[in-house]
Amino acid sequence: MKGSPIKLKQKLSPKAAAAKKRRDIAAAKTPVRKARKAQNQRLGQRSNSDIHHRSDGSVVRVSIKNNRGNFGRGTKNE
Repeated sequence: MKGSPIKLKQKLSPKAAAAKKRRDIAAAKTPVRKARKAQNQRLGQRSNSDIHHRSDGSVVRVSIKNNRGNFGRGTKNE
């Protein structure tokens, strides 16, 4: 089996993990991210699609197969 479907925690030093936590929280609390999260909650999640936010502010539902498969280009070279 190539790669595990279970995402394991990154192996970071305590200092690096704390710095990453601060960066992640700061990124999650930006006005743009807050607006996108609120919009996601309003739209609701479906079991057969993912939500994409475009740069023009519109939202598109994309099939999980296309989204997770990099739209036919695969994920090996990401």
